[in-house]
Amino acid sequence: MLRKLKRIDFGIMIILGLLMVISVLVVRSATYGNPAYANYDLKQLVFYAAGFAVAIVAVLFDYRFFMKYWYVLYGIGIALLVLVYFFGVEYNNAKSWFALPGGLLFQPAELMKLLLIMAIAGFIARRDGDPLSFKSDLLPVAAISLLPFVLVMIQPDLGNAVIYIVIVLGMLWIGRVKYWHVLTGIALMVAGLILSVSLFNTYNEEIKTFLSDKGKYHWYERINTYINPETASDDAKHQSEKSLIAIGSGGLTGDGYMKGDMKNRRFIPYPYSDSIFVVIGEEFGFQGGAVLLLLYFLLIYRMIMIAFQCTDLKGSYIIVGIVSMFVFQIFENIGMMIGLMPITGITLPFISYGGTSLLINMVCIGLVFSIRAHQPDPEETA
Repeated sequence: MLRKLKRIDFGIMIILGLLMVISVLVVRSATYGNPAYANYDLKQLVFYAAGFAVAIVAVLFDYRFFMKYWYVLYGIGIALLVLVYFFGVEYNNAKSWFALPGGLLFQPAELMKLLLIMAIAGFIARRDGDPLSFKSDLLPVAAISLLPFVLVMIQPDLGNAVIYIVIVLGMLWIGRVKYWHVLTGIALMVAGLILSVSLFNTYNEEIKTFLSDKGKYHWYERINTYINPETASDDAKHQSEKSLIAIGSGGLTGDGYMKGDMKNRRFIPYPYSDSIFVVIGEEFGFQGGAVLLLLYFLLIYRMIMIAFQCTDLKGSYIIVGIVSMFVFQIFENIGMMIGLMPITGITLPFISYGGTSLLINMVCIGLVFSIRAHQPDPEETA
């Protein structure tokens, strides 16, 4: 046990400790003076404490045992996504949560990200490093990922659904997908994107009416604001425009901690969660944003180095999947706040308030620790 605990990557632990400090402070600033969000900073601290405990305990369990039953874990994840459709509670126009005792919410789509990573790693690792074939590998992986994608889109949760696709692409790339498959996939995605934009603009009113009738008008607003910002309504552009103003007002050094005006006037929705980078940009400026990105870079770098040193393909694939997930979430969350990406409900990893997302992220880190701890020592392989 002590040997395993000694193999925890303490560099990652230090980075997570710094991210915890940033998260708690910024959540406090984002919710200060609003009784509806009282003590969110303390709750975030409790979530972090639980997350660190989970990450440390995970080191003691051999990840290879769980990988033997990846199909069972995948089935559990699918079952939860089905059950939430019937027994879940609706929040922010999406039926994506289970209500737990104590007023807590559990989002199975967050857990499914990790289970999908484990499922794909378990499936493609059977090739033992050989190039992936289209019929035997790519089609089954597409089926494995398409089922949770559809179930999450039904909720609807576009943000997590897109993350599933990114996870699959990242893991297939490291799994030695053939180049002509990559080129074909890129060509199809570009063609599909161009066709989708063209159809959206051609049948704009029909799509607007259809989504409005289905109670999904906010989907139309988000897509139309990104594709056609010049014709979007002021209400639809409200979040993106105010976010840019708030981040721009921070300048180089920011307005100062707890001194941001935009969030206090409630111009920015969910400043403690999806829009938390706005608070960082406004109060700490470019320097604060750069420090946060540096911490993310170091975190990703450490995980990639562990993947390189891993002698087990399953372990390497899992880490690549986790890295793909984190990188996309960081890019999408910050990108949507500065106008580079469309607005989605994706949280900023380790910073945004939220029990389920933070705990799942910490479980992912614990899995990385377990992979590192259960690799043979250099003298054992000599």
